[in-house]
Amino acid sequence: MSKTYAGARLRRLREERRLSQAELARLLDISPSYLNQMEHDSRPLTVPVLLRLTEAFGVDPGFFSARDTTRLVADLREALAGELAEARVSAADLAELAARMPAVAQVLLDLGRRNQRLAEHLDDGRGTAPEQPRSPHEEIRDFFYRRQNYLHEADLAAEQLAREIGIRPGDVVRALSTRLTERHRVHLAAESGDQLHHYDAPTRTLHLSTRLRPGQRAFRMATQLALLAYDDELDRQAAEDFPPGSPAHALARIGIANYFAAALILPYASFHAAAEEVRYDIERLTDRYGLGYETVCHRLSTLQRPRLRGVPFSFVRVDRAGNMSKRQSATGFHFSRAGGTCPLWNVYEAFTAPGRIHVQIAEMPDGQRYLWTARAVTRHRGGWGEPGKTFAIGLGCELRHAHRLVYSDGLDLANASAATPIGMGCRVCERLDCPQRAAPPLDRPLRIDQHTSTFVPYPVTDPAP
Repeated sequence: MSKTYAGARLRRLREERRLSQAELARLLDISPSYLNQMEHDSRPLTVPVLLRLTEAFGVDPGFFSARDTTRLVADLREALAGELAEARVSAADLAELAARMPAVAQVLLDLGRRNQRLAEHLDDGRGTAPEQPRSPHEEIRDFFYRRQNYLHEADLAAEQLAREIGIRPGDVVRALSTRLTERHRVHLAAESGDQLHHYDAPTRTLHLSTRLRPGQRAFRMATQLALLAYDDELDRQAAEDFPPGSPAHALARIGIANYFAAALILPYASFHAAAEEVRYDIERLTDRYGLGYETVCHRLSTLQRPRLRGVPFSFVRVDRAGNMSKRQSATGFHFSRAGGTCPLWNVYEAFTAPGRIHVQIAEMPDGQRYLWTARAVTRHRGGWGEPGKTFAIGLGCELRHAHRLVYSDGLDLANASAATPIGMGCRVCERLDCPQRAAPPLDRPLRIDQHTSTFVPYPVTDPAP
């Protein structure tokens, strides 16, 4: 069994509790020198000490486990590309920083992104460089990423409410309607305009579009139920990261309410059991619960309850232009925030055959391999000639979990050559010999020779000795 070194996390936990080394050592029944060695990663955490820590501080043992730093390292490479190349910082150095001192790595990442925004502002010719805050939507994505796309308290509360009101496949709309009417005195009304839903607080009327399918109606009703029944709890959870009254706080409330709604109509334990039973066959799950493909995929990406975990998925929604409008992850899978995503990724192939599930084994530049499923879905407003929306929905997991999925049947999971080499986006991708590259790499000078042409669109100079 691998040894656990978590000195930085142990030290931070002790300092947050305002304990000295001597006080914590006494609490753990070890010597102060032994504790000092563990905090400096000279000695690993032993099982007895780990058990005492979890009992003393009420944290899950996973708090001290080795963490997947793939995304943090990739973000650092993107935000600090020029500085890293000049300082000749290796990927191994970044990985060690992210693993040992994630808080310091995050500070460097924030500084790097701030510098990028200031540089972009100056490049626009505006002369001055005021602080450009991060997008609230980007902050919400990180809010869920930090929690591995799983909100434990909201999930438990939604599951308890589902038992209380009798949520069952095929009877969800009736159960939600009864609860809204009897407990919260909310009236339901049909809406024929452009709005999908609208809640009128003074009259306590929930207007639902006639264009919504039953599964969509259920989700809107469940979200409104969360806003009515758990308003204070939504405020408290959103305030963990964002100041009340800020745009990010308001968006976080909506995001948590949407999470609660999905957990209410797809209660964790029963949905997890069903997913395991059908080996995560998405179409069979959509048929069983009468919900849309995207809703089921998103719920599958949240199954990370301690001691009852599902496959840790990454979930993305991408349009034809490569814009990623949704991105949640229980893994370290990462794509660039700038410069688009990888054109070799199978989410783009999904647009060529809507309705069909595409399967791909993909390998990132660091050697990590994933199994990805992708399918295009189209939404219409309902009338002839009215424009619709088409997205590709991607759901992926690390290859070590692939055998649990029905989509792995018939694939040679052990053959590394069967994997499609993809990257995090052309601007930061390490695959310098990729013929599909759409932009030159950020941190490498190009080799420009008027007498030579290459199959690779952006050849670079050899690395300096």
